[in-house]
Amino acid sequence: MAQFPRDLPHLYLHGNGRPEPYTSKTPPPRYTLPQRERLPHADVLAAAVTEALAAAEVTRAERDPGLLTGTPGFYLDFEIPSGSETAAELLENRPKHIELVAVREGPEGALATVFVPDSVAEHFRDKIEEYRTQNTKPRKPKDPSTEPKPGRPKNEDLIARINTIRLAAVRSLYTDDPALFPTTGQAVWWEVWIRHGYIEAFETVATKLELPVEASRLTFPDREVRLVYGDVQALGRLYLNSNSIAEIRRAKDTPSLFISWSNVEQGAWAADLAERVVLPESRTVAVCVLDTGVTQAHPLLAPSLDVNDVHKYDPTWPDGDSYGHGTNMAGTALYGDLLPLLEGSGTVALTYCLESVKILPDQGENDPKLYGAITREAIARAEVAAPDRRRAVCLAVTSDIGTRRGRPSSWSAAIDQLTFGDDTTRRLVLISAGNIRDGLSADQYPARNETEPIENPAQAWNAVTVGAFTEKTTLADPGYAGWQAVAPAGELCPTSRTSLVWERQWPIKPDILMEGGNLAASGDQCDWPDDLGLLTTYHDPGTRHFDIFRDTSAATALAGNLAGRILAAMPERWPETIRALMVHSAEWTVPMRTQFDAAASEQQKLALLRKYGYGVPSYERAVLSAANDLTLIAEDSMQPFWKDAGVIKTRHMNLHAFPWPRTQLEELGETEVELRVTLSYYVEPNPGERGWLRRHRYPSHALRFAVKRALESVDEFRQRINAAAVAEEEELAPVPVGADDWYLGRIRNVGSIHSDYWRGTAVELAQRSAVGVYPIGGWWKENPNHKRYDRRVRYALIVSIRAVNGNIDIYTPVRTQIAVSPEITI
Repeated sequence: MAQFPRDLPHLYLHGNGRPEPYTSKTPPPRYTLPQRERLPHADVLAAAVTEALAAAEVTRAERDPGLLTGTPGFYLDFEIPSGSETAAELLENRPKHIELVAVREGPEGALATVFVPDSVAEHFRDKIEEYRTQNTKPRKPKDPSTEPKPGRPKNEDLIARINTIRLAAVRSLYTDDPALFPTTGQAVWWEVWIRHGYIEAFETVATKLELPVEASRLTFPDREVRLVYGDVQALGRLYLNSNSIAEIRRAKDTPSLFISWSNVEQGAWAADLAERVVLPESRTVAVCVLDTGVTQAHPLLAPSLDVNDVHKYDPTWPDGDSYGHGTNMAGTALYGDLLPLLEGSGTVALTYCLESVKILPDQGENDPKLYGAITREAIARAEVAAPDRRRAVCLAVTSDIGTRRGRPSSWSAAIDQLTFGDDTTRRLVLISAGNIRDGLSADQYPARNETEPIENPAQAWNAVTVGAFTEKTTLADPGYAGWQAVAPAGELCPTSRTSLVWERQWPIKPDILMEGGNLAASGDQCDWPDDLGLLTTYHDPGTRHFDIFRDTSAATALAGNLAGRILAAMPERWPETIRALMVHSAEWTVPMRTQFDAAASEQQKLALLRKYGYGVPSYERAVLSAANDLTLIAEDSMQPFWKDAGVIKTRHMNLHAFPWPRTQLEELGETEVELRVTLSYYVEPNPGERGWLRRHRYPSHALRFAVKRALESVDEFRQRINAAAVAEEEELAPVPVGADDWYLGRIRNVGSIHSDYWRGTAVELAQRSAVGVYPIGGWWKENPNHKRYDRRVRYALIVSIRAVNGNIDIYTPVRTQIAVSPEITI
């Protein structure tokens, strides 16, 4: 820090009342030392630092060797008296990697917290001893005839300004309002300010501790800020084992702040964000929102939503969006949650554009036409206007009429028909699971979620059905003092529906979960605070620019945002593949995983699947391979049936060889690895209330996957699969393909997307050299009158391997083996 110049005539400190000048003869507070008796003060500090170092030795023994990363060290607290606060900077020693991490107000001055590496633990004890026993060199007088002034105690500028020293605890890094510090056992969202160069250490330890960490981040020159959920004890383990934390605060930035501002202020924030937006070079990828219309002129939407991409099912309807729901959807589908973008300062690169089709009138309801026809016509409007554009379609309009415990409706069947398309056109459609609308109360959570079924048309087999979970639990609005969030962080949103009451043969729904906000409760009262929702665009920017959005509609819009980004990153991939990547990248949160116990029964696992689907997806996991996490993709086709002597039989099995580097895997020995396989395909629907009968099955066909076991020949593998296919056909229910130790096993075999996990050693994985995809009967086989038995079908197969402990590079050798393209070969 720069010194005050000695010849400065005066320096004003601006406060209350008249400024008081400091002249060059009256040094500022930094140079006024507290009066100390040298030896007693040195004794006091030497005893204090000795006690702190002994306590540090105890905590060093408490570190978990399996967790500790980064430079090992400890934190010390220094109490500095009033008037000497700037001396905190003297505590740092960058060459020794001693870092001042936090300074906060204390009862009699400042409290400074410093990180000290174990390798230089004696640094401050040495400083104190030098203060006790050594002096600086005598200062030469300006007048040679006078005696030199005696030297001062060495390190006096620092040591004299220290009242005491003690070992720091995690509370020492808390720099926020003390009144906001949580009570014992209370889990909250924290802002964790991470030291420069310690991001990897933080992420590694947080992952091992299974602490929920928000993907969003703020990056500054010396710090990165991440949101972490946990109680003080959990944060203490992170603090003890990572040495990555500079300071912690309660997470308080919430959407209610932006909503409370005047429209002039909101407009200024919207304009700032709009100036930072970078549009894609071309409009070849879009997210198409089927809803109540959109306000195209909104400053955050207009650059990405061309007037020629705004459509209406009924051309006589007025333009715009009088309800606001469609504009809410559009803003979230384009940007995600606006809150972190508005608070940021960097560029916002968009990779796709928007389309809107109005399918609901401003007044009244649609004519009594089939909503399947309305949906088909709406999608056609967008396709005719831009026939070469890749798109993900978002539909958050649902009905509580027509689900009947998972059975197809005319609307859901129409969506399955639209997605299945023909040989040249397949579609990606995302549908809201639907909301619990009335009579919500905290004491019914989550029991009511488990009994309220997913709404029509979200039972569609080929669609991605989106439920809602939440990470939002922070209430900053003083109007909700004493209220508590209903859902814990990482759990199901209180309004999200499930498929637990469906009949067993119907698909797993929802497929994935996205953020949908939360409710708050106080006693028997329940409300929707702005703090617990997402920030999005408002349909009337003349009134205000921002709005709060929540529930499964917001979750579906976020899924559209994810699908749009994946499509833009992989524009040549099939819709079935994008769907597979969304499901394959999904993981259960920590609270969800605690319920998926390895010893859980098949029925318990099925119930959890029908509640949470496959979990929360991630863009990074969907499109990127890390050193310890490799994803492989196959897009292929087969002819599932053929006619032989007048009888329709199953025909092909595709065998995909894994490009495992067998030698490298065997060298990893007993290292635990995880294999995940996801199979995605579309079925042609055949709806009708004729029961689950062979001749009138709903899907045209079904596909299954099985992985070749160690020491199993290809012929033995084929025989095992054939036997399993026959058994499933005859029993008309999923049966195991053998004791393969797959986590879900046969319960994965419903619907038209199947995903499962296997864990074992690297040596065992090296022996599993192939995955087979094979057909099961459907109405194409059982109903020969339609002559569909000679048609080909296509599918996407995603396979990933991951080192469970996160520290093994399995990407590089596999990447080398498969050269350029991450394709699984036949």
